[in-house]
Amino acid sequence: MANLVELDREKIPPGLFDPENAPLLTGILRGVEKESLRATPTGMLAQTGHPSGLGSALTHPQITTDFSEALVEFITPPSHRIGTLMEQLKSLHQFTYQHIGEELLWGHSMPCQLGGDNEIPVARYGSTNRGIMKTIYRIGLGHRYGRTMQTVAGVHFNFSLPGSFWSFMHQQEGSVEELDVFVARRYFDLIRNFRRHYWLLIYLFGASPALNAGFVANRRHDLEPLDGDRETLHLPYATSLRMGDLGYQSKAQEQLYVCYNSLDSYVRTLGQAIATPYEPYERIGVRNSAGEFQQLNTSLLQIENEFYSAIRPKRSAQKGETALTALCRRGVEYIEVRCLDLDPFSATGINASQLRFLDIFLLFCALHPSPLCGRAEFSRILQNQKSVVTQGRRPGLELVTPTGEPLSMHAWASELFEALQPLAELLDQAHNSSLYRESWRQQWEKVQQPELTPSAQVLRELREQKLSFHEWARTRSLQHKTSLMNPPLTAKWDKRFSDMAKKSLALQEEEERQPQPPFDQYLKAYYEQYRVCCGDNQDCS
Repeated sequence: MANLVELDREKIPPGLFDPENAPLLTGILRGVEKESLRATPTGMLAQTGHPSGLGSALTHPQITTDFSEALVEFITPPSHRIGTLMEQLKSLHQFTYQHIGEELLWGHSMPCQLGGDNEIPVARYGSTNRGIMKTIYRIGLGHRYGRTMQTVAGVHFNFSLPGSFWSFMHQQEGSVEELDVFVARRYFDLIRNFRRHYWLLIYLFGASPALNAGFVANRRHDLEPLDGDRETLHLPYATSLRMGDLGYQSKAQEQLYVCYNSLDSYVRTLGQAIATPYEPYERIGVRNSAGEFQQLNTSLLQIENEFYSAIRPKRSAQKGETALTALCRRGVEYIEVRCLDLDPFSATGINASQLRFLDIFLLFCALHPSPLCGRAEFSRILQNQKSVVTQGRRPGLELVTPTGEPLSMHAWASELFEALQPLAELLDQAHNSSLYRESWRQQWEKVQQPELTPSAQVLRELREQKLSFHEWARTRSLQHKTSLMNPPLTAKWDKRFSDMAKKSLALQEEEERQPQPPFDQYLKAYYEQYRVCCGDNQDCS
């Protein structure tokens, strides 16, 4: 064993086990952002606009759209209770089903049948400069990567440890830093550890080993027909094709190095990518011959959201403020985990047991020592991701350790689970439950028995039911619709979301009545904020 992740009970700050300190852990805040394509009953991408009954996609705090008008995004507010979060998420699905008629919320990360790029409608957000910018950004994504890739859906998990936890750790470590500086540094410690080990989450929760052949039409790929079915392509040991070259991993971005050694290095290296021209995007141009915007700029990134990272440090931004500016001004508020496929076996795309395991995993990342990360390890992290995406269930698969040595994935996973076990016990003690240990056990069984992983279960059902990916995913989506609507949405939640929808429409109308500066002037002022992000780095060799 390489002893990469040794963390036993004795190495956890002992005060965390004191009953009076339970709020340090029960105060964890969590939120979920879950995407779903709207599809017709036959499984084609819906061509209808975002339903007005759901409110304004620009101003609604919980129901919006991502790339496409047909790509709905649900956002739960931060919650201390997993049960409350799951109730919110289910209710958002139920409310949406009341307003989309016969359409389905596609229950898989890999999309339904799409047609051509021109048949994928880009999301629209109204006539304000803010709304126009959001739409142009998406038009730019379509030109840069193709609209097809942007229809891939996922779940983002937002996580923050309470201020009392960080005050406790600040005191335990005898830090002389200002508390906000300490918190930012320790969140980046968490992020670096997450990046070293998130291949485990891809293995455990990856659920996209197969897809509809139309998704890769006219694109180079190494996928194979599933049992001779040329409409269904797969890789035998794949876990999450969504997280590979066919999904969110951009070839253009592979040359991009973002440094996670500190808040300053992260802001500067990501900001530089927004300011650095990229020749292929310069060929596209900002405007076409008719003067219409084709993208926001010709840099490697239009804005920071274009960087397809597995995890992001986040700070709630004010209207008109860039995400990087918010981070720079006020530090890290929470982290966003972005490597999770939709769970096609869950009506809401994620379940409570999975959320508990994420708590365990992220607490480990926060407590385990976290050396700085240079370019060599950055490349190894990407290499491990690709290996687990395409071959995660292959017997004997080897990964590369942070120091460059080969190590079997099973051995590394075993070390991780040994380190995670006392944290599951700690969280159960804080919550007076056994649910965290049960979640740990369920995931450990997947390491011991790869056939229990969601990716293996998807392939097994496709074979046993003798269905194409399209028909299987459509059938699952119909089943989820039935389960979500029986029993239907309660009157309490219906009124709450109806009121929110009406308020969001009124907010957009009010915003559109306000005078707007010329869009070019607005865009220039927006990018002016990124000047603070640019400069040399000294700690990112």
